[in-house]
Amino acid sequence: MAGPDLIKTILYTVNNLLQQEKYKAALAVLKGFRNGAVYGAKIRAPHALVMTLLFRSGSLKDKLRAILKATYTHSRNLAYFVFTYKGLQALQEKCQGKSLQSHSFLAACVGGWLVFGNNNNINSQINMYLLSRILFALSRLAVEKGFIPQPKHDPFPLFATLVWGVVLWLFEYYPHTLQPSLQSSMNYLYHDSNVWHDITDFLVYNKPRIAP
Repeated sequence: MAGPDLIKTILYTVNNLLQQEKYKAALAVLKGFRNGAVYGAKIRAPHALVMTLLFRSGSLKDKLRAILKATYTHSRNLAYFVFTYKGLQALQEKCQGKSLQSHSFLAACVGGWLVFGNNNNINSQINMYLLSRILFALSRLAVEKGFIPQPKHDPFPLFATLVWGVVLWLFEYYPHTLQPSLQSSMNYLYHDSNVWHDITDFLVYNKPRIAP
């Protein structure tokens, strides 16, 4: 009976600690680290699985290793960033006695530099993903604050026109400027569809099967 009683005692102690208001800021940082790790793995694993199986060559072992590496890197980096961001936010608030908008910006800047400043494929994808969201958000904020007038017509069709026009122009004439994963996707869609030998690599497969 000592075992179950000990577990109950430990759980009671931990749960009691989690309810202590004086530890809330530190505990929020720890839970942020946990949530960053979990969310990073949930987001990256299916993406890495699909992209690796579709576009990466090599043995199954190599593909699994690449999937695990990408998932681990994304999960780790997001966990580190959330930990850094929330920790610096809490520190600034404690030092100044109140929460300011600048706290969020400065904490995120430091976290971004420390965690996502390393130029690799994972960080590049994350930073570009955020950039697209930022541009949309700043455009909406500029309208909301009155810095630019409310458009009379929906600007989304024009936005879509320019995005697709520019990206295909870059792909056809300056493909080296695009991210490798985007190059692979576009090669599959627009260049691989120009080549076939018979019905097998016209409808069944993208490229002819190589005999063992």
